[in-house]
Amino acid sequence: MPQSGRMILLGASGKLGRMMLAIAGQTDLQQFEMKPVYRSKAVDAKGVIWQPGQDPDGIGPADVVVALWGVTGGNLPALEANETLALHAQALAEAVGASRVIHCSSAAVYQPGAGLLSEDATCAPPSPYGAAKLAMERALEGTPGAVWMRIGNVAGAESLFGNMRPGGRIRLDRFPDGASPARSYIAPHDLADVIAALARSDMTGPVNVGAPCATQMGAIALEVGVGIDWVDAPDSALPLVGLDTTRLSKVIALPDRAADPAHLVASARATGVWP
Repeated sequence: MPQSGRMILLGASGKLGRMMLAIAGQTDLQQFEMKPVYRSKAVDAKGVIWQPGQDPDGIGPADVVVALWGVTGGNLPALEANETLALHAQALAEAVGASRVIHCSSAAVYQPGAGLLSEDATCAPPSPYGAAKLAMERALEGTPGAVWMRIGNVAGAESLFGNMRPGGRIRLDRFPDGASPARSYIAPHDLADVIAALARSDMTGPVNVGAPCATQMGAIALEVGVGIDWVDAPDSALPLVGLDTTRLSKVIALPDRAADPAHLVASARATGVWP
């Protein structure tokens, strides 16, 4: 697999795409020549505007395609576009000669439960978004060179961070032991290093992407400097939704600080995308 070379970034105008472009030079992504692809208006002088179905001659050749595009909201027909976009990414990779395609899936494909979730855990997504991502994964099964990241939560790009502003307040569940919900997070800088590591590896299929351990949401909020309005967690609330990252550790060893709230918040701020 390519150790460096040319990398096409699909979804460059999305939140994750903008984060990766902002910090690429500070991470292992600097080993690759990045070509951002926008679907409407290019916001980067190095970027190109391209829609699926158009001639890709202005994009390639390339060694790696990173597909950060996708649909996160809307009704089921809208969410089903995730499968279509993944197949377009594969077709683009074939057209430009890329041997590696990295897709964005989600931990939402799992049936949440007690304990850490491994790639072998039951996939019974409770949400339409998770179901759409699982359908995308199934469409990609057996595709040479394709790997899909089952991402937990990217600091600065999910709902907790979206609701936090320094000096503001948020509501959080509190469990009988006094703890807040714990979830798998990853800092944008660490995600960039993961993408670079996966580009260099020959791993295919699903891989969980997150810090080696979960992070208390309350600790993140305190690090940001927001006030917390605590509510008693309902019986249906899960104290932990965590990812087993053993498979990921075979291609990259994330730093010990990866789950530290200060590291997560600092990385999110450094992108300029949050807050």
